[in-house]
Amino acid sequence: MAEDLPPELPSLKRIYVDRLVGNETADKIRELLVTSLHNSKLFIVTEDAERADAILKGAADEQVYSEQFQSSDGADMHVGVGAGTRSVRTTGLAARGISVGVGDNESTNIHERKHEAMATVRLVSRSGDVIWSTTQESEGGKFKGAGADVADKVTKRLMEDMAKAKQAPANTHQEP
Repeated sequence: MAEDLPPELPSLKRIYVDRLVGNETADKIRELLVTSLHNSKLFIVTEDAERADAILKGAADEQVYSEQFQSSDGADMHVGVGAGTRSVRTTGLAARGISVGVGDNESTNIHERKHEAMATVRLVSRSGDVIWSTTQESEGGKFKGAGADVADKVTKRLMEDMAKAKQAPANTHQEP
């Protein structure tokens, strides 16, 4: 909500994206965040933390793993009926028999490669106050990987919250 957003959020012009905590993929997500924020034209993204109005800090992770699912179902039915006669005096032999068999077996083996990314970040003012935060997750997009998608989600959320924060002063002046 706009009431929850600090008033200094819309005044930010220059930000620095700090190194993110996490495994080696955190550095990749940091680079994707820098690119996404730069392309948004929302801020000047600086490589010099001393020149920044705020610093984006946090943690990120990207995982690639395989998931396997196996199942097997089967149904089987057999019916048999038989009758026979045998005569010692004659050489003939009479027999009747019915046998029915039905079987159905199905087996499934699914091997799926999964790709997930997560980032939890916060904007920290020069005075050390947290002025904005979000956690975003992604399983990847149709045309981009999970890391790029999570970076774009962070940027989109920040853009939405900045727009709300810019509208907040107009709403508060209307109240008596």
